[in-house]
Amino acid sequence: MYLNCHSYFSLRYGTLSLERLVEEAAAKGIRALALTDINNSTGVLDFVLECRRNQIKPLAGIEFRNDQMLMYVGIARNNEGFLELNDFLSQYLIAKKPFPGMPPFLPNAWFIFPFGSRKLEQLSENEFLGVRQSDLNRLRYLHSRSDYRKMVAWQAVTFAGTDDYSLHRHLRAIDNNILLSKLTTSMLASGEETFLPEPQFMEQFADFPELLQNVRRIIDESNIDFDFKSVKNKQTFTGSRNDDRSLLEKLALDGWKYRYGNDPEALNRVRHELEIIDKLGFSSYFLITWDIIRYSMSRGFYHVGRGSGANSLVAYCLKITDVDPIELNLYFERFINPKRSSPPDFDIDFSWRDRDEVQDYIFKRYGPKHTALLGTITTFQGRSILRELGKVYGLPRNEIDVLVNEPESHLYENELTRRIHRIGTLMDNFPNNRSIHAGGILISEKPINYYTALDMPPKGFQTTQWDMYVAESIGFEKIDILSQRGIGHIQESVQIIEKNRGQKIDVHRVQDFKTDPQVRKQLKSGETIGCFYIESPAMRGLLMKLRCDNYLTLVAASSIIRPGVSKSGMMREYIQRFHHPESINYLHPVMKEQLEETYGVMVYQEDVLKVCHHFAGLDLADADVLRRAMSGKYRSKAEFQRIVDKFFSNCEERGYPESLAKEVWRQIESFAGYSFSKAHSASYAVESYQSLYLKAHYPLEFMVAVMNNFGGFYRTWVYMNEARRCGAQIELPCVNHSEMLNTIEGTVVYLGFVLLSGLEEKMANAIVEERHRFGPYRSLDDFVGRVPVKKEQIILLIRIGALRFTGKSKARLLWEVHMLLTQKRTLQIQQQLFTTQRKPFTLPQFEENPLEAAYDEIELLGFPVTQTYYNLLQSRWRGPVNAASLSQMTGQTIKLLGLLVTIKYVRTSKGETMHFGCFLDEHGEFFDTVHFPDSLRDYPFRGNGVYLLLGKVVSEFGHPSVEIVKMAKMPILADPRGK
Repeated sequence: MYLNCHSYFSLRYGTLSLERLVEEAAAKGIRALALTDINNSTGVLDFVLECRRNQIKPLAGIEFRNDQMLMYVGIARNNEGFLELNDFLSQYLIAKKPFPGMPPFLPNAWFIFPFGSRKLEQLSENEFLGVRQSDLNRLRYLHSRSDYRKMVAWQAVTFAGTDDYSLHRHLRAIDNNILLSKLTTSMLASGEETFLPEPQFMEQFADFPELLQNVRRIIDESNIDFDFKSVKNKQTFTGSRNDDRSLLEKLALDGWKYRYGNDPEALNRVRHELEIIDKLGFSSYFLITWDIIRYSMSRGFYHVGRGSGANSLVAYCLKITDVDPIELNLYFERFINPKRSSPPDFDIDFSWRDRDEVQDYIFKRYGPKHTALLGTITTFQGRSILRELGKVYGLPRNEIDVLVNEPESHLYENELTRRIHRIGTLMDNFPNNRSIHAGGILISEKPINYYTALDMPPKGFQTTQWDMYVAESIGFEKIDILSQRGIGHIQESVQIIEKNRGQKIDVHRVQDFKTDPQVRKQLKSGETIGCFYIESPAMRGLLMKLRCDNYLTLVAASSIIRPGVSKSGMMREYIQRFHHPESINYLHPVMKEQLEETYGVMVYQEDVLKVCHHFAGLDLADADVLRRAMSGKYRSKAEFQRIVDKFFSNCEERGYPESLAKEVWRQIESFAGYSFSKAHSASYAVESYQSLYLKAHYPLEFMVAVMNNFGGFYRTWVYMNEARRCGAQIELPCVNHSEMLNTIEGTVVYLGFVLLSGLEEKMANAIVEERHRFGPYRSLDDFVGRVPVKKEQIILLIRIGALRFTGKSKARLLWEVHMLLTQKRTLQIQQQLFTTQRKPFTLPQFEENPLEAAYDEIELLGFPVTQTYYNLLQSRWRGPVNAASLSQMTGQTIKLLGLLVTIKYVRTSKGETMHFGCFLDEHGEFFDTVHFPDSLRDYPFRGNGVYLLLGKVVSEFGHPSVEIVKMAKMPILADPRGK
């Protein structure tokens, strides 16, 4: 009887989860229910499942609103009607237009309008006026009984419990960004929007049986259901499953010859994979992914294929990945097993500059009706809830900060703050906004609107209103089209090398890179700054501890560096076992059998599968559900708990001691949530080798590319230091050499205008374009005569030294430019046949102050170039100890200077804070420090700069670091500019 129910997917309006909505209905004896969330159909699929579980008939609909104004409610007669409603909603959401006063005629949908908003003669056969209890008196006086045929009894539902209306008010205030006291009636639902027991509902409309009959008619004539078992992805690539199978076989065998020559072992595995892929109906999924790669390669875009799909030899043969599954002995069942009902997982990384073009191709290739980005739902969480609630009560910022940052504080504890915490608890995990998944794309057999309406976020590609969990439940498998800076710097390195050295580099010769002596040397010594995934202090330390100089060790390192693994202590255990394999004590013979390659430690997600399957007897399907649940990719808590219980009961049946089962489970828990699949780690390792080869042989060009792609682990000045270490001469921006980005000429690196704070992009582009068209600038007069420059912009250029080609001091240039330009006007550029010489004038000699220049550089670039941070210290003391000498000083207490690079924050088991520091010595060499809680309390970090460090040198597996006892930030010379 309820045709207008809201869940909490009516964002910042509804108060009921889908589970609670249906449970409340069931408790009241309600047998049919329509979900009609505001301007979205996010919850419909889960709503249908929930109603099935509670023997309630589901109806699917949408409530259409323009801002606060309720226009009408649409209810689907059937699945075609749900498509029509989603189409209609999507059309207006994508165009960002208000909904029309009258909806279009949708043959498979009903529409209900608020009472009094439409004349009866305006209504078509499938349209009604909705009459609430509060409308009944007006109904008696304004309409005759014959009018009732076009009306329905209408009871909206937004609340269930006593706290819900209060929660609703707070949500509405947050949504409207106003104080709670400023809410108006039009912004709120009626407090009467609750479920009534069916007899009470019937009694309210007892005098109007026609209205109840129309409700029953809508319910009886409406049916919505979905097939949650079949795959919803595009079913064929060619139009025929047989043709798909033939094409995939042809491409795979061509790729086998390219990758393996005539290797019979590889051929057997290709045929085995093709058989399973065809049996499970995944041929089209492979071909669609291959088509995306084919397009990107035709455009010269680089890519890295990873995810579970990288376990497949067919994917390797199709060039979807560069990971050789045979070389790595990859576990094919991690990728596809006969019990798997959903397609494999392909994650394809592109450069951040190319990703949008690849997405655009996919949308144009498969059409907007069948293609959408995957949405995601952001939720109200923790501190953000308290901050939002503090604002709607008008609390001062300092009180909100205490509320958020010191929730246990009694400083401002009172009835109001207790109410905020109570409401905040109710809001926890409520949907807040619809957003976009990091890279998931769906390509559907049926139009996407059969399952969801679509939004149009600022990104410019239509997006589903539900998330990956719903997509998976209905039978979609996404293709992840992702972007990363690592691929960008590899691609740009190749371009810069060709321009600067005239050499063409094929970065796909990964097998050669793995055996390159220089690459192996730099990998083993941790010389990996700028290299994808292996440049952080922790990763460089791990590489040195493992003496990593080969591909397989790097693959393992890429997984054990993950947070859960290192936190559990298993990373250290792995290193220990790596160095002393003779001392390994396996927990059980099965662990030795399955994990001998990784010294008895679960390193990869495949190891979790193998241990669950071979040690605990779980089948592969259950083991994979367990892995995915621990990775946050499976949301059924009941199913997860069933498998956990089965793990322990199976262990008990096999006679394992309880302590053994618990220890194996502890290791599974620590790894499964964070570890990579082996294929994923291998994909990262391939990209790391590509980066490392470029750095080993073309370090200057490589570092310029890294700086130009930004987004690495370190800030730009660290990469500039690395370029200098590798032999580069670093030059400040120059109007006669610099481009927008950093460039290299021989071994000279010119910083780009993009780094210059305050310089307008339009101005920078004008400087470069004018120079390219008409040649270098000859003088200050020539520059201001050719470029439309404002005074404040040219002052920036002079202060950073960009006009140093004139040979004049900055002070002199500043005097001259004041004479050339006025503060208020921009010089108008005119093409002149004749130029007149400016009258010369005499200026006094100006002294250049290197310290003043360094401070200008710090202000405008963020770091000094012509001086080092060490040159700016008041003290001339440097000391005998540096990074290179630490390895010979193990056990000694030493004193040295270090320029702070990064700090890693860690919580101890006691909840205390400790830090891991990374510093540069005066020669630009890296060293690491450890700051235990006791030391940190007395000697905390005090921002960026050079520190005097006192500590003990320790060595772990040959990698030195300094355990800090005391430290102090060193004072620097005063700014001579008087700022």
